[in-house]
Amino acid sequence: MIHQYKSNGYNIVMDVESGAVHVVDDVTYDVIALFEDTEISKIVEQLSDKYDKADIEEAISEVNQLKEDGQLFTQDIYQPFIEEFKDKRQTVVKALCLHIAHDCNLACKYCFAEEGEYHGRRAMMSFEVGKKALDFLVANSGSRVNLEVDFFGGEPLMNWDVVKQLVEYGRSLEEPNHKKFRFTLTTNGVLLNDEIMEYLNKEMSNVVLSLDGRKEVNDRMRPFRTGKGSYDLIVPKFQKLAESRNQSNYYVRGTFTRDNLDFSEDVKHFADLGFKQMSIEPVVGPEEDPYSIREEDLPKIMEEYDKLALEYIKREKEGRGFNFFHFMIDLNQGPCVYKRLSGCGSGTEYLAVTPWGDFYPCHQFVGNEEFLMGNVDEGIKRTDLVKTFGNCNVYSKEKCKNCFARFYCSGGCAANSFNFHGTINDAYEIGCEMERKRVECSIMIKAALADNEKEVY
Repeated sequence: MIHQYKSNGYNIVMDVESGAVHVVDDVTYDVIALFEDTEISKIVEQLSDKYDKADIEEAISEVNQLKEDGQLFTQDIYQPFIEEFKDKRQTVVKALCLHIAHDCNLACKYCFAEEGEYHGRRAMMSFEVGKKALDFLVANSGSRVNLEVDFFGGEPLMNWDVVKQLVEYGRSLEEPNHKKFRFTLTTNGVLLNDEIMEYLNKEMSNVVLSLDGRKEVNDRMRPFRTGKGSYDLIVPKFQKLAESRNQSNYYVRGTFTRDNLDFSEDVKHFADLGFKQMSIEPVVGPEEDPYSIREEDLPKIMEEYDKLALEYIKREKEGRGFNFFHFMIDLNQGPCVYKRLSGCGSGTEYLAVTPWGDFYPCHQFVGNEEFLMGNVDEGIKRTDLVKTFGNCNVYSKEKCKNCFARFYCSGGCAANSFNFHGTINDAYEIGCEMERKRVECSIMIKAALADNEKEVY
């Protein structure tokens, strides 16, 4: 599959199956568009009004060479083996999302976790339940050395003592089991203090800091239960933590809704506050909710990603760049082969654990009893769910088959698919449109910064 598009003055051609990306001149761009379905003589004839014949023929020769080199018009060599892969695939658990606290000290209006309750009761994970979860992870991780544990909520800092106890216990498991834990934590920042920051810097490989952007945006959607905004309290703490981590190994993570479709301004605000690592995600919710993204919002959203991409390039060239999660694509490796076949890993390699020890495929399924997989005492009981999630990938989804971005998103979010279509083997169309735009912007950014490096050289 070939995907062609123009962006910021660049003619970009993606060879989807190989992952090769080409920035070409106008004549080559037009030749590629005709190459598969048109005879060579007809290509020359059709383009002769626009370009010199010699230039057209040279472009045809170059395209032929790229095809022979396996960089254009390549075939998918993995699809024929997908059934065999699914039958023989042996998975190990490599990551847990520990719901350390089903409670929160904020009342975010878009929260899918219902202020931390997840359609259930408020609860805190005990050390004993968390200990069993870590034991389960070690026992079911096979020969894998590096294991990941995310402390999640609600608000994890409301159960801080148990977080520390579990980190200590995890460290005690490393040497005798030949494992290495990578701990992360997501926080709204309300309870952050110097002591906690020092501990996070010592033990947490990554910290996610929840902030929605400009003060008026954040305080509208992320208030305390009294209605008071949280921005003024948490921003100085986040700035201090980011600096204490040398502006790495953290993310400021925002959510944009219909109330701030101009979200590029919020990302710029993050950068102006001094943050270097950031992400802002579209809210996902029922269409009837006033804050939910709708199809009619997509033109504005696409415009915002274009604006953000240009700002990203501008600031990078000025020496004051930042990392935006959705613009980080590694073109040297191409789309990950494993991800083509395995999807995101939820329900197989990654599990969420409730405060009372139940297993779910990921945090977005927590509270839906249809997806209760087992518990820390009995292990995985619903092996049928493991198989169902293991068979979910870009080849099992009809909507992914003709999508140029499928190998970058691995088929998208299973929970969004289920919530909108009642099956994990579908796709959330609005999310797909945004993902395609982000991939296009990411590749254009690579082209623009490569041009800049040439100029500097």
